[in-house]
Amino acid sequence: MEAIKETNFSFAGQTGFYKGKVRDVYYFDDRLAVVATDRISAFDVVLPRAIPFKGQVLNQIASLNLKATSDIVPNWVISTPDPNVTVGLRCEPFKVEMVIRGYLAGHAWREYKAGKRMVCGVALPDGLHENDKLPEPIITPTTKADQGHDEDISREEILAKGIVSEQDYLILERYTRALFARGTELAAKQGLILVDTKYEFGKQNGRIYLIDEIHTPDSSRYFYSEGYNERQQNGEPQKQLSKEFVRQWLIENGFQGKDGQTIPEMTDDVVLKISERYIELYEVFTGQPFVKSDYSQALQRIAHSVEQNIFSLKD
Repeated sequence: MEAIKETNFSFAGQTGFYKGKVRDVYYFDDRLAVVATDRISAFDVVLPRAIPFKGQVLNQIASLNLKATSDIVPNWVISTPDPNVTVGLRCEPFKVEMVIRGYLAGHAWREYKAGKRMVCGVALPDGLHENDKLPEPIITPTTKADQGHDEDISREEILAKGIVSEQDYLILERYTRALFARGTELAAKQGLILVDTKYEFGKQNGRIYLIDEIHTPDSSRYFYSEGYNERQQNGEPQKQLSKEFVRQWLIENGFQGKDGQTIPEMTDDVVLKISERYIELYEVFTGQPFVKSDYSQALQRIAHSVEQNIFSLKD
């Protein structure tokens, strides 16, 4: 199965390169080109197999959502010239990820189930069940680690350590809540519930921008609206579209990213099922059929789109 696992371009005028968990970033002074590869990570570990069309799904969903929220906060995107490429402003990232949760699921549920009633400085009431709607959305930030695991952190710790100034952090909180409200509206139109998500922000020339991807299956968790209440009342698992099913598969096979654990074998069947789930989310979220890009000359296509768009911006 063909997939884009990595790129190693060297462009004229390129001033730097960064290989993230799933994206390859090419710097050009105050601009950058981000290539969404098909790599997949879970528990902050890049898994050994790439997932066909995953990068395209993420890039195109992110593009739609960034356009749909540009009236709330300015974002980094200048153009999306290729299914796997976004060109935009190079911002200095804040060293926190703004995680916001409307439901008790995933990491927050695992913490709650273990007996914790305080998550990132936010108190949670007793008596909640997995996937219950929270009384109101809560912001549970994490550190943004250059290497290794991101870690939970409270608003108070962020301010006390000077990671973000109080003035900027209040703006990030306001943007986060407004973006989550818009994301919830967009999801509801497609019969989905936006359960939780994360936003990243940066600065260029003193202005705050929304950066990275938003409302994708890598950064967000979705439930299907239809049947949600019945499943909760019956204590049944929710039907969801997110990367959580990948995490659950890893957990069931003895892997949570901890020292000494071995990543389970990803067979062709596992890879295909993950790919199909990503495509399913795209089609449900957008209401449009997914058009698979041509892998036969993917790297040449990507390189050409970067060259044409980066230099057209410079002209």
